[in-house]
Amino acid sequence: MTAWEVFIPACFALNCAPGPNNMLAFSNGARLGAVRGLLGGMGRMPAFAFLIAITVAGLGAVLAASATAFLVIKLVGAVYLVYVGIQILIKARALAEMQALDASIAALMRRDFSIAITNPKAIAIFTAFFPQFIVEGGPIWPQLTAMGLAFLVMEVVAVCLYVAGGALLGRFIASSRVFVQLNRAVGAALIFAGGSMALARH
Repeated sequence: MTAWEVFIPACFALNCAPGPNNMLAFSNGARLGAVRGLLGGMGRMPAFAFLIAITVAGLGAVLAASATAFLVIKLVGAVYLVYVGIQILIKARALAEMQALDASIAALMRRDFSIAITNPKAIAIFTAFFPQFIVEGGPIWPQLTAMGLAFLVMEVVAVCLYVAGGALLGRFIASSRVFVQLNRAVGAALIFAGGSMALARH
């Protein structure tokens, strides 16, 4: 079995994990529909591309090894997740009543980007996960680059799955009360994720 045969399913499992970005994609799909949910979910792609690039360049290992740098990134990410979660909780009803045309795609993408770029786990995953599948004796950078591109492709698939799931749920929900509760659940989950991130050890 080659490294790719192991890498693809293992990586896709990471892509599909119910993290903050995927929860947001599900919520946006349910509230705003598939198209806007999907476009909003693309905001994470440049963030992950940048993090993969610094991993390939070797800077990811430096950041992961630096306790101070990792702590700063972790705390910034944790604070932002808690902030977004609180905003969603406060505006749960207004968001539930928001029409698709009222949602700015740029704003949706910015939020998705910000959550992804401030997530230190992404750096740790790229730095620790990718090297496990490098074929010994082969050129390292091309392999890491190929893995990074494969990750991004599978991330698009994961976004589609979460948005589609949310949009499908939204089609069968007519009551805004359910969307209010969904928004509150997502907000609480983001706050919990931020708190867990802040308290987690390196």
